[in-house]
Amino acid sequence: MRERIVRAVAGSMVLISITLAYFVSIYWLGLTAFVGLNLLQSSFTQICPLEKILDKVGVEGGGKTCG
Repeated sequence: MRERIVRAVAGSMVLISITLAYFVSIYWLGLTAFVGLNLLQSSFTQICPLEKILDKVGVEGGGKTCG
C-alpha cells in the first residue's frame, strides 16, 4: 500500500508541475527537479520524507518503499 502511495504522490507532483510550467511559469519545473532529486537521494540513503509522513498518519505497509 505504501509503495503505491509513494509512487502516486511522486507521479502526481511531476505531472502537476509540468502542467503548471506549461500554463503558468517555467519555474514550476523546479518542483519536478525536487521530486527527482528526492527519489534519487532516497535510493542511496533509504531516507524518505513521505514515509515519515505516512507513519505519522498511520498508513500501514511493509518496510521501506522509497529507493
